[in-house]
This record gives sequence, C-alpha cells and structure tokens, in this order.
Amino acid sequence: MNVSASSWLIILLAILVANLPFLNERCFACVPLRRFPFKPFWWRLVELIIFYFALGAFAFSLESLAGNRFMQTWEFYAITACLFIVLAFPGFVFRYLKK
Repeated sequence: MNVSASSWLIILLAILVANLPFLNERCFACVPLRRFPFKPFWWRLVELIIFYFALGAFAFSLESLAGNRFMQTWEFYAITACLFIVLAFPGFVFRYLKK
C-alpha cells in the first residue's frame, strides 16, 4: 500500500471510528450493555479515548510498514486528539443536539 492510500485509509477510519460511540448503544459497537438501559455520556467518552489510541496504533503500524518512522512530540498528539474530537462532532450532534 502506498503512502497516499494509507493516508486516506487513516482519514476515513478516523471519521468512522470517531462517530462510532455516538451512533450505537453497544459497547465498542459489538457488546450489549446490560447494566445500563442506554449508554451514558461518560462511557461514550471512554470509548472515544480508546478508539483514538487504537487508531493511533494502527496508523503507527502503517507508517512503520511504509518506511522510516518519524519522531512525534506532545504537540503532534495534542493536535491529533483535538482533530479526533472535531471529527466526532457529527455523531455528537446526531445523538444529543438533534431533536
């Protein structure tokens, strides 16, 4: 897979995964929650954080397969976390603001 295709794959996966906690009532989109009648907001945030790190690990592996891996500092992770939250905005609007 070339660098351009892997970049687009990461972007499309980020859009999908960022909205996934807000679009269903299951834990990580596969395990039903029996303890809650609906998924609480804090649980959606926990899923969002876990999905962020999982997608980061996947992107790290794709970057390692493509060639040399670049060093990242805290600024990179702060920007990507904020971008991931912005990508989750449509799902948040659909779940909580649309009436």
